[in-house]
Order: sequence, then C-alpha cells, then structure tokens
Amino acid sequence: QVQFVESGGGLVQPGGSLRLSCAASGSIFSVYAMGWYRQAPGKERELVATITSTGFTNYGDSLKGRSTISRDNAKNTVYLQMNSLKPEDTAVYYCNANIREVGVRQRYDYWGQGTQVTVSS
Repeated sequence: QVQFVESGGGLVQPGGSLRLSCAASGSIFSVYAMGWYRQAPGKERELVATITSTGFTNYGDSLKGRSTISRDNAKNTVYLQMNSLKPEDTAVYYCNANIREVGVRQRYDYWGQGTQVTVSS
C-alpha cells in the first residue's frame, strides 16, 4: 500500500505565498511522475504542475509563472511553491504520483487526500 502525507495548506491573504509538500511512503519500488492538481467548488479537477523523476516539469495555465514544482527523490516528496496568490486560487490541492509498488509489475496513479488552500483577506 501507498500512503501520502500532504502539508502546507491553509489560509493566506491575496498576494501571499504558500509551500505545499507531499511525501509518499509504503511498499514503493519506484516513483515516476509526481504532481499537483486542484479542484475548486463546482469545478473540475485541473492540472497545476507535474515533475518527472529526472526533473522535467510541466505547468498548467492556472498557476503558470506563479508556482514552482520540485521534488526530493530520496524522500519521495514533491513540493509546490505558490506565490502571488489570488482568491481564485482557492481550492483543494491534491498530490498525485505514478508509482510501482514492490512485487507489482504495473505502475498506477495514486492520489493524496487533498489539502485546502484558501486565499482571502
């Protein structure tokens, strides 16, 4: 089994910054791409950013230019630094990772439980 620990969400004023982190643990053989998605009330889940195990990054339009994704492969952890936050960035942010478990041939996508980010004055 794979577990995630997400942290770093909370309430921030417009223009502020937050850093999210997500650590994967469990019976992990290898972690491939990791990323962040978000879902606001009444809206579909959307891509924020992804990063491969070799550091190649891809950003969605929502936070492009205001966010940086990074990872620590030794810790199976992905980070998302968000700056210049706006009220429309309010959403639940979900960690995602493509993982191959020990003793399993295939890779699967796993999701964290989500962390709430609220941007409000």
